Amino acid sequence: MSIIVTIIVGFIVGLIARAIMPGDQKMGLIMTTLLGIVGSLVASYGGAAIGLYAQGTPAGWIASVVGAIIVLFIYGLVTKKS
Repeated sequence: MSIIVTIIVGFIVGLIARAIMPGDQKMGLIMTTLLGIVGSLVASYGGAAIGLYAQGTPAGWIASVVGAIIVLFIYGLVTKKS
């Protein structure tokens, strides 16, 4: 059951990140979900690495959205067509 919750949370976080990030991101629902999941993982492990969170605790919604925005920014740089 937790994988389904992870996918749903990742989708919601990805949608919020895309809404906050300026510009037009051309990606589908699957990429949005993956973006949210990766952003949440970045926030969790990044926060644990710098001592903001204990290992294994969820980072929270705000940190997950910030992580997803960072991943979205990097994704935009990588896929940008010159």
